[in-house]
Amino acid sequence: MMCYSDFPFPENFPNFLHNSKMLEYYKKFVEKFDLLKYIQFQTIVRSVKKHPSFSSTGQWEVTTEKNGKQDTTIFDAVLVCSGHHSDPYYPLEDFPGINTFKGEHFHSREYKNSKAFNGKRVVVVGMGNSGADIAVELSRTAAQVFLSTRRGSWVMSRVFEHGYPWDICFDTRFQNWLRNTLPTSFVIWLTEKKMNAWFDHANFGLQPRDSTQFKEPLFNDELPSRITCGYVVVKPDVTEFTETSLKFEDGTSVENIDVVIFATGYRFSFPFLDESIIKVKDNKISLYRNIFPENLEKPTLGVIGLIQPLGPIMSSSEIQARWVTRVFKGLCTLPPPDAIRKDIEKKKEIAMSRFGPRREHTIQVDYIEYLDELTTDIGCKPNILELLTKDPVLAFKIIFGPCTPAQFRLTGPGKWPIARKQIMTTWDRIMKPTKTRVVKSQDRSSMSVIFGVGGLCILALLLAVIMYKN
Repeated sequence: MMCYSDFPFPENFPNFLHNSKMLEYYKKFVEKFDLLKYIQFQTIVRSVKKHPSFSSTGQWEVTTEKNGKQDTTIFDAVLVCSGHHSDPYYPLEDFPGINTFKGEHFHSREYKNSKAFNGKRVVVVGMGNSGADIAVELSRTAAQVFLSTRRGSWVMSRVFEHGYPWDICFDTRFQNWLRNTLPTSFVIWLTEKKMNAWFDHANFGLQPRDSTQFKEPLFNDELPSRITCGYVVVKPDVTEFTETSLKFEDGTSVENIDVVIFATGYRFSFPFLDESIIKVKDNKISLYRNIFPENLEKPTLGVIGLIQPLGPIMSSSEIQARWVTRVFKGLCTLPPPDAIRKDIEKKKEIAMSRFGPRREHTIQVDYIEYLDELTTDIGCKPNILELLTKDPVLAFKIIFGPCTPAQFRLTGPGKWPIARKQIMTTWDRIMKPTKTRVVKSQDRSSMSVIFGVGGLCILALLLAVIMYKN
């Protein structure tokens, strides 16, 4: 799910990678395509400004600094790939009494490991993936860990149904179609039922406060265990600090706290760009398809990776880059300014209805829906109806299997001859890293027939709906 569409991971890599494995993969990619000669490391971008002839050329003046020396170069196009985890969101003003607190406090971005917290009492404020990971890791060395959450969160295991990785089961075209087609109330009920199948979130103090608004789940295989063993204690929102204690909105307090770690997220900014190009207000930004500033005379600057999909950011960013470079070349064209503004407003309304107004959800997108929109323009979106007549087995894999990056190399620009093989062997490659001790499996042929017939019935229903809509 995370690999580049034409460069799969080595088959011996695990399904969920340590950061050293990701780095190893990127190095292999760079070597394969001889990219190192194009990359200038240890260089700070000080400013990106329109060239005086921008209205006719679309060029940019980019000022960089390396080893204390500044240099300005003219570029035909610019891609901004600084992401949305660059600036810590550290709202100390929201916590009365923080200035009187005598213990240590810092943002989770500064956390590296648990060695310095042996025997200490720690409060982690905020329960995203970073906050939960830090709380679990600290619970093995700290005397006690408290995890404070304002709204709660669904917690998922990386190991999902039948032991498969969660995204392999979640990010399928069929599942995505169901989620976007069924009544919202039913989807919410189904989501709660699925999330609580592992453990009852209410009994662990984790259930989201408002389940009608989508909140991205966090992934942590150990958090429920650490809570039930008492190593991590879940608390509500912090209302006040004293010299050595914290008070919470339910009236309880914890005493003799040594360290507070604020896992309060991030905000994004573009200090090297003038606000006339990109303006950020309340963590909100107006970009066409989350990429192009809406008021540029020439579409020669794009933002890559400023999205939060329910899927891998790597493959999403690759599709963005494939589309943007075709726009730069003139192979794909943008609509008129009025249509761009209408599209931006429409997407904002959709995001608001699905994900709510929270600052952390302003760049949330539907993973498959978003990729399909871009790949339609590129001309590499798989034509499922055509495949159903020419290659029904492959079509079945594309509809009901995981939406892997290779799907967008089957046809069109950048077509990859091995793409079909990659899709057809997806499940084999998923199981290979874990199936290191081969055991004799029971005969499942009868079940396979049942599932096969059921799948064909569902497929027929899906086709009927699509044809009816068309």
